[in-house]
Amino acid sequence: QVQLVESGGGLVQPGGSLRLSCAASGIIFNIYTMAWYRQAPGKQRELVAVFASGGSTTYYADSVKGRFTISRDNAKNTVYLQMNSLKPEDTAVYYCNAHNPSMGGYWGQGTQVTVSS
Repeated sequence: QVQLVESGGGLVQPGGSLRLSCAASGIIFNIYTMAWYRQAPGKQRELVAVFASGGSTTYYADSVKGRFTISRDNAKNTVYLQMNSLKPEDTAVYYCNAHNPSMGGYWGQGTQVTVSS
């Protein structure tokens, strides 16, 4: 059974930081490209950051570039999203995604991030 379990969300003031974690089980973690998406109320789910399998290639949405950092620890089957200089517009439910072209894709249940004073 595949599980992606996010943690680390919460309420933070503008300018603050949070670190999200996504622990995976039931998959061969190092062959999956891992990504973070987010969905704000009334908006479509959007891609935030990607860490490709098999190397160190990363991608960031323009809106988070320079503020967010995605990393992965293949030994711990975990992907992280370090979020700095948070803005109110970063408020959303953040979802972890695992994808492999041959094996398919999986989603976590999401973790709420609220940036507010």
